[in-house]
Amino acid sequence: MSWWGKLIGGAFGYMLGGPLGALLGAALGHQFDHGLGSVLKDQAFNAGTTERIQTAFFTATFSVMGHLAKADGRVSENEISLARQVMAQMQLNHEQERAAQRLFNEGKQANFPLNDVLEQFRSECGRRLNLIQMFLEIQIATAMADGSIHPYERELLYKISDLLNFPRRVFEQLLSMVQAQRQYSQGGGVRQPTRASLEDAYKVLGLTSSATDAEVKKAYRRQMNQHHPDKLVSKGLPEEMINIAKEKTQEIKAAYDQIKEARGMKR
Repeated sequence: MSWWGKLIGGAFGYMLGGPLGALLGAALGHQFDHGLGSVLKDQAFNAGTTERIQTAFFTATFSVMGHLAKADGRVSENEISLARQVMAQMQLNHEQERAAQRLFNEGKQANFPLNDVLEQFRSECGRRLNLIQMFLEIQIATAMADGSIHPYERELLYKISDLLNFPRRVFEQLLSMVQAQRQYSQGGGVRQPTRASLEDAYKVLGLTSSATDAEVKKAYRRQMNQHHPDKLVSKGLPEEMINIAKEKTQEIKAAYDQIKEARGMKR
């Protein structure tokens, strides 16, 4: 049974506990009233299990998205559209979509416990750095929904990164990469080596045009490994988010192919 099936079939929010459990409990309401006794005895819900991490990721993703969207004082139509786009990519069922919307709205509240939420999320993820990076990439995309990152949003992104113990230097590089991915995907990932698109292609891989062929290949393999859908799901990415990971790998491959063509590298 999937994480969502176990969630609805029992009292997973209570099992998760903490601020994330409280947020999810508020989003799902009375659905947590059923089957609590049996679930408390189920060892499959212990800390560190895939289902528990998937639930934490889902809860943290949409609630923090809402908080970030409100960082500049208002939630724009573009930010709402991006949240809906993520939900559409996940192909959520009606219950899941309603829960995601409620979590997004919870994040917009003035008393949203960001520090506590991120502390618990970091604890649930443990050493799964690829998972934390995917979470940050989604949050950066939220901040960029209006076409640029507002100073308040940038400040909040740094705070989120710091609370997750994500190295500032690595986060700066990630920020540049996600911005390049957005520009690259808007251009359709076309393989025409114009100066602008080729520069974005390098940034998608976290490189500059001065990189050697060996560095290009190494960066490509590293990025593909970090965004490999099956690996991310095994580490705790909700199965419904696999399309987001697949889209990332497609962008990375398109950028790599464009760089290879521009350099005349062997395939």
